[in-house]
Amino acid sequence: MARVTITQVAAHAGVSVASASRALNGLIASPQTVAKVQHAAEELGYVADATAQSLKRGRTNQLVYAVADIGNPVYVEMMTAVERVVSASGYRLVLSSMGTLSSSVDVVRDLSRGYVDGMILSPLRVTDELLAVLAKTPVPVVVLGHLPDSQSIDNVRADSRTAMRLVVDHLAAEGRRDVTFVNGPSDTTPGAFRRDGFAAAVAAHPEILARSVEAEDFTIGAGYAAARRVLSGEFRPDAIVAANDLIGIGVIRAAEDFGLSVPGDIAVTGIDNTELAGVVRPGLTSVDLGADERGRAAAELLLQRITDPARPAHTIAVAPSLVVRGSSLARRPDPASSPTRDHTEHTDLNEEREAG
Repeated sequence: MARVTITQVAAHAGVSVASASRALNGLIASPQTVAKVQHAAEELGYVADATAQSLKRGRTNQLVYAVADIGNPVYVEMMTAVERVVSASGYRLVLSSMGTLSSSVDVVRDLSRGYVDGMILSPLRVTDELLAVLAKTPVPVVVLGHLPDSQSIDNVRADSRTAMRLVVDHLAAEGRRDVTFVNGPSDTTPGAFRRDGFAAAVAAHPEILARSVEAEDFTIGAGYAAARRVLSGEFRPDAIVAANDLIGIGVIRAAEDFGLSVPGDIAVTGIDNTELAGVVRPGLTSVDLGADERGRAAAELLLQRITDPARPAHTIAVAPSLVVRGSSLARRPDPASSPTRDHTEHTDLNEEREAG
């Protein structure tokens, strides 16, 4: 069936094409003309050409959310928060997956095609090449993740250093003294910040013997493989700090394969506090990095940038909180002295810092 054109709508309504166009696009037209044109459009089943309207208005009413792994639950949580904010302002959210550094650069370069009005980007790696293309984008971009302080780009970030301090302090308080950190790739932004945060956290606890290993990715499978290497080695830790919840779940599964109880023989913690952390058994102690809050803040910054392109760049850091579950409790908890241990415990640094 052929597409109904605005010329046909105008003829059916008995008005000029120019009048029909004004009526359908909310421009100056008499109420009578608007009523006739809208009635004709409904009768004929007219649907506006979104591409043509975008060209006329200089906007698409679309925004893109680009992430490295669309299957990671923390990205899904951030995306849900972004969509909630932008849809309330009349925007449609488009999802883009970028698995490699080259694809992330290509995604940013594609903004010149004019298919969206702005982008929220959550890259795993930030390189000079990526920063160069970000500096030349024709539409506003907000980055979810750490950027160099010298960059004048709106930025929302987590506080991985504090996150590591929270979890190491907790394990020390639980009596753990041999702690291994299972990181993801350290050449990524989260891998580098969590590696440095762990090093700083254990430096404050001379009683802890600390080691680190690196998984191939931030996934359950990679965490499982890395944990098997740790647990089959000469030195078996009494606690493992995982760089995210997915790695942490892989660690719990590996411990089970070795006949180890969690937390009896080994404590396990994660980072991100995804929904999975609450449903795995035992529940995974995890640091909540405020995924929902970060997504909301990024969406609001992008909308503000679209409205006012000349406004100064802002950086928002969302504070973490520790959520204690069964995977990290002491080997022999005393029920009398810990009556609330069956409940989720929050250690909340509830401050948002914004810098221009």
